[in-house]
Amino acid sequence: MKYIGAHVSAAGGVEEAPVRAHEIGATGFALFTKNQRRWTAPPLTEESIRLFKERCNEFGFRMESILPHDSYLINLGHPDPDKLRQSREAFFDELQRAEQLGILMVNFHPGSHLGKIPEQDCLRLIAESIDIALSETDQVTAVIENTAGQGTNLGFAFEHLAEIIEHVQHRDRVGVCIDTAHAFAAGYDIRTEEGYHDMIERFDELVGLPFLKAMHLNDSKKELGTKVDRHESLGDGTIGWAPFEAAMKDKRLNRIPYILETPNLERWPDEIRQLRAWSENS
Repeated sequence: MKYIGAHVSAAGGVEEAPVRAHEIGATGFALFTKNQRRWTAPPLTEESIRLFKERCNEFGFRMESILPHDSYLINLGHPDPDKLRQSREAFFDELQRAEQLGILMVNFHPGSHLGKIPEQDCLRLIAESIDIALSETDQVTAVIENTAGQGTNLGFAFEHLAEIIEHVQHRDRVGVCIDTAHAFAAGYDIRTEEGYHDMIERFDELVGLPFLKAMHLNDSKKELGTKVDRHESLGDGTIGWAPFEAAMKDKRLNRIPYILETPNLERWPDEIRQLRAWSENS
């Protein structure tokens, strides 16, 4: 079984996200538990927490099928000590919110060296930041998302992800989310079924399949290896349908969320329907 859905809006409160996911035929979903472009937000209310859990239960969403994304402002490898501290505090808040909601994972972009410190130092800072947050929470897993490699962002190579995980002490509570558009932009050619399997085998070799906790399914507006992050609806971009069908038929990767972040929200029900059909018929 695969959990298939999209990153839905939490406008009006986190309790609205399960409703919106149900409306598009999803069996899993992603959301922001706070405004993703602000450092702070009001605490979750007891009413929102209660309704979120009730609605997830009502619509059959298991907590393992939900993948919240943290704030875009957070940089866990920031070279400036004050800004690093700010990012770490915000990241802890994201994990704490997930635990309040009963969610088991939080997805995040690893960080950027901003051209001010060596890559290796930045990767170690990211691992240290993860450990600090995990030591202050109880059960949530920190799920690192691979990046497209724009600017000075790290995490575009599977080697980066492997090194971060190697330095994390709470290794039983860390994982990876592979974004297909990011992987393609970073140079992993997944335009064919063979290319998809080559990428997964490379990930298994360097990181290990047990660390793969989720996938973001996105086509790409940009070409292979451009390191530019521009998502496109499935089948409409430079990747094509082949790797998405292959992912749905990959029996090694069941019981993880597969989340759409494609730009045409009106097509989400159709995209989910097609992905679910491939998954159920494999």
